[in-house]
Amino acid sequence: MTKPIYILNGPNLNLLGTRQPEVYGTVTLDKIQDGTAAHALKQGFSTVFRQTNSEGELVDWCQEAARHACALILNAGAYTHTSIALLDALLALDIPIIEVHLSNLYKRESFRHNSYVTPAATGMICGLGAQGYLRAIDALKDILKRPTPNKADTD
Repeated sequence: MTKPIYILNGPNLNLLGTRQPEVYGTVTLDKIQDGTAAHALKQGFSTVFRQTNSEGELVDWCQEAARHACALILNAGAYTHTSIALLDALLALDIPIIEVHLSNLYKRESFRHNSYVTPAATGMICGLGAQGYLRAIDALKDILKRPTPNKADTD
């Protein structure tokens, strides 16, 4: 089996299911973890699924993903809109990154319209609830099966 897909989650996502269900839905993070693991397995991938409320820990995990993951799915929570440190860690990665948000950021407060993650991301999925994680796995399957261009072919 290939390296796992890292699925990293930022602050307050441990409160899913009870925190603002009208915005984030009623699915818990444990259910999302179970669903992503099962879906990834069907696609031929394993997963490493984590959540933290600590910005530094999230940065450390991104750096770890550079060595141990084939791809990264990231829901950075509020750090999406505030963390240059997270952006710098993501820019150092040489693996596909899919940014995921449960809610549609562009239908929310204006400060949520800016993402420090997006400049480093291969793509973004927002507004699909927990299904966004599954769609991210599907996208990564397609991205990872694309042939990597040979440097000699691009010169």
